[in-house]
Amino acid sequence: MDFERFLQDVSELLNIPQRQVAAVARLLEEGCTIPFIARYRKEAHGNLNEVQIADIQDRLNYLRELEARREAILSSIIQQNKLTDELKEKVLACKTRAALEDLYLPYRPKRRTRASVARERGLEPLAALILKQGDEAPEEAAARFVDPAKELADTAAALKGARDIVAETVSENPDVRGYARKWFEKYGMMRAEVVDPPPAQPTKYELYYDFDESIANIPSHRFFAIKRGEAEGILHVSLRIDADPILAKALDILRLREASPWADELRAAAQDGLRRLLAPSIELDVAVELKQRADREAVDIFAENLRHLLLQAPLGERAVIGIDPGIRTGCKCVALDATGKFLENLTIYPGQGQQSDVAASVALMKLIARHRPYAVAVGNGTAGRETERFVRRLLKQTGNEDILVVSVNEAGASVYSASDVAREEFPDLDLTVRGAISIGRRLQDPLAELVKINPASIGVGQYQHDVNQTLLSTKLDEVVVSCVNRVGVELNTASAPLLTRVSGIGPALAKRIVDYRNEHGAFAERGELLKVPGLGAKTFEQCAGFLRIRESKNPLDRSAVHPERYALVRRMAQDAGLPLEELVGNEAAIAKIRLKDYESESVGLLTLRDILDELRKPGRDPRDTFEPPAFREDVTAIEDVKPGMVLEGVVTNVTAFGAFVDIGVHQDGLIHLSELASHYVRDPHKLVKAGDRLIVRVLNVDLARHRISLSARPPKKGAPGERPHRAPRGGIPQPRPKAQGDFRNNPFAGL
Repeated sequence: MDFERFLQDVSELLNIPQRQVAAVARLLEEGCTIPFIARYRKEAHGNLNEVQIADIQDRLNYLRELEARREAILSSIIQQNKLTDELKEKVLACKTRAALEDLYLPYRPKRRTRASVARERGLEPLAALILKQGDEAPEEAAARFVDPAKELADTAAALKGARDIVAETVSENPDVRGYARKWFEKYGMMRAEVVDPPPAQPTKYELYYDFDESIANIPSHRFFAIKRGEAEGILHVSLRIDADPILAKALDILRLREASPWADELRAAAQDGLRRLLAPSIELDVAVELKQRADREAVDIFAENLRHLLLQAPLGERAVIGIDPGIRTGCKCVALDATGKFLENLTIYPGQGQQSDVAASVALMKLIARHRPYAVAVGNGTAGRETERFVRRLLKQTGNEDILVVSVNEAGASVYSASDVAREEFPDLDLTVRGAISIGRRLQDPLAELVKINPASIGVGQYQHDVNQTLLSTKLDEVVVSCVNRVGVELNTASAPLLTRVSGIGPALAKRIVDYRNEHGAFAERGELLKVPGLGAKTFEQCAGFLRIRESKNPLDRSAVHPERYALVRRMAQDAGLPLEELVGNEAAIAKIRLKDYESESVGLLTLRDILDELRKPGRDPRDTFEPPAFREDVTAIEDVKPGMVLEGVVTNVTAFGAFVDIGVHQDGLIHLSELASHYVRDPHKLVKAGDRLIVRVLNVDLARHRISLSARPPKKGAPGERPHRAPRGGIPQPRPKAQGDFRNNPFAGL
């Protein structure tokens, strides 16, 4: 597609200067990825962010589809020998799919209709007289069309058939349809009513038993709740509108002459066309658009939550023990080294009597003694809090409180453990053991582990199964790719699923990279990537800056500096009179670099500032410092939660109506947006995000429905601009001074 003709439209719609839109369009046409464009081509597009670049890409894709549809419509009308210069001009001027389809509607091949039957009976000239509104009496004109052989027994039958033609003409008029659609979208109401007879038992849809809300304002979560109630046979849903203004506008477009003897015929035909043909069609169009709008809102919420979940703070390269809790089948325990490599596993059965507790304690402490973990990651599923309490007590009794015990959200771990990726990684392990490995690795690096799971299985959205799955999958994939490239990937330890998300690398190439690494050993430098079969210069350009090689002799390989700028950085080092290795991390030397000395046509201040930032702290992780949540040990089940309690929790999901918080009882509590702050909150995402640690107060506990209502309002009420009461930050608790692996005070040592 020649995108030049659309640049102004995209620029005006997105409020982005046309020059920047054109630059992004050209880079996309050249095969550049969004992360690469955003990070390494800032001068070209004027420092747009990934969201703006993605918006440009989406709009250009929409215009491509619109252009293809426009060409198909013009071709169809030409084949019918009905294309006029005026019609062609209107088709070419359409900027939306709806407007284009409205123009095409009269020429679209149709099934047999009342109007088509009337045309077959020769009543089109009579219909033209109705539209023309001349001075001849309708009865006199209709008498000429009476023909019993054509089932036109009298003038009334002839006029009725002519009105059918006019009704269809009115319903297909682009101006009438456009006005009706806008009126419906602006003033239409979504109506929900309980079915008759109503359900005998209480339902979660009682709020919508007698409910109206403006189509223009209804939020996505209420729309999906109502539609789900309809799907379950509890609600009857309809869209309603006052049609009188639409009829008045239609008659105005038709230029109704009240003095004409044909006025009543035209009015009756228009009323019939609006009621029988136009209203159902527009209602369907509006319902589709309403669903699409709700889809977009819900998907955006899901994407925002997923982004924060993927970017939550990692524990880092520290050895851990991962535990997948269980009651009947026991707790699966795995030992992982600092890189996440699986070492060994065992199963313990705490909570099943004193003898089993002793056996579990002995086995777990022997595992700890062998592998000296920095932390123990316990899944937060069934028996999670009980297992967590057992481990804490055991570590305290054995003098090992310096080992962290962290509750890890295990949503999606079971999906991973049964996946092809998990089977390929650990073909000889039971899926429950794979789940424990996933839990431990999530603590070490949430991003690297969560990319192996379908994002829709992580459960951080609202009504995720009701939204358009293609839209959801595409959007979530964009978020995963964005997060992976923002953080960067260690080339010599990354799994194939993680490499797949790197800019320019797909599943097939990721597998080739891993196969090459397995066959030839670790990559020594970024340039060695070009030896991987199928990885050419263009792909190298797109991916190299996002890959790190920690053990490389070239310090720039450990940073986000792109290889295309290595020569520039060496020049900086030479000008500073230092070897490259001594320039990297040397704040004093870097501060003396004059950026203007290195500006050129291809490298501007934006790129140069990024380079200096990387030289100061090469390969720094943009994620926060890890801080474990502090759940109360005496609150492990919903029955333990009482109104008035003040607890610490972790935000797991943010929706349009509030935030869900894990307080350690297997059932997330809800902070309604009215309880997020002392002031009015329109968008919860402005205040909290997935992974935030909050201090919450319990408002209400509904044991029957397993619902917990929470408040995050600060203790001092009424202060303007107050935000949710956040848990204090303290960083990672450091172990007590003690020789690593010193278990002399451990009563189980040597067993």
